[in-house]
Amino acid sequence: MINAVVMVATGVNADGHREVLGVRVATSETGVLLVTSDAHAGLIEAIAANLPGASWQRCRTHYAANLMAATPKSLWPAVKAMLHSVYDQPDTASMNAQFDRLLDYVEGKLPKVFEHLDAARADILAFTGFPEDVWQQMWSNNPNERLNKEIRRRTDVVGIFPNRDAITRLVGAVLAEQSDEWAEGRRYFSLEVLARCRLTAEDHGDVPHTDLLALKSMKIQA
Repeated sequence: MINAVVMVATGVNADGHREVLGVRVATSETGVLLVTSDAHAGLIEAIAANLPGASWQRCRTHYAANLMAATPKSLWPAVKAMLHSVYDQPDTASMNAQFDRLLDYVEGKLPKVFEHLDAARADILAFTGFPEDVWQQMWSNNPNERLNKEIRRRTDVVGIFPNRDAITRLVGAVLAEQSDEWAEGRRYFSLEVLARCRLTAEDHGDVPHTDLLALKSMKIQA
């Protein structure tokens, strides 16, 4: 028996609706403005190689888990609360000011945590280069995690598949069902917000842009 993974890509189309872009079954993980993911080295390399010009947003949920592993257990509640307070700010300037306060808080007492946060700053705040209306949809992978949970629930019922095609058929059916629901539901992004996202992306100086090619050659703190 060989373990397999199912890779799912979703996005927001020109009409403002979410849709499933594709699915692929594999034995390992290996016009886009921004990609949100965890810091899996293979994903970052693939984004850099196949999506030139795209910014990378490090999922805030995954990053918090990485930061927790680097923080003493007794101090994690305080660090976590301050990190969350960064995302609670109403605009980019306030968010950066609060991040500075977080760095000031940990610099003396938690040097490793300071280094972790300082190195990840541009990655976890990349969403701030886009309109505030879409920050909550961009800053984490939680929407995809919910979809992945449903895929796992359906595949767990079967347990063992005879081949990859069988996995593709079942997962494809789940995704087709979800894609139809998204198409018939309300827009994930309004057309007006989509237009502002495109205008923002045209001004590359305003978008915090992670150097993905540089990230390929350096070790990301996990």
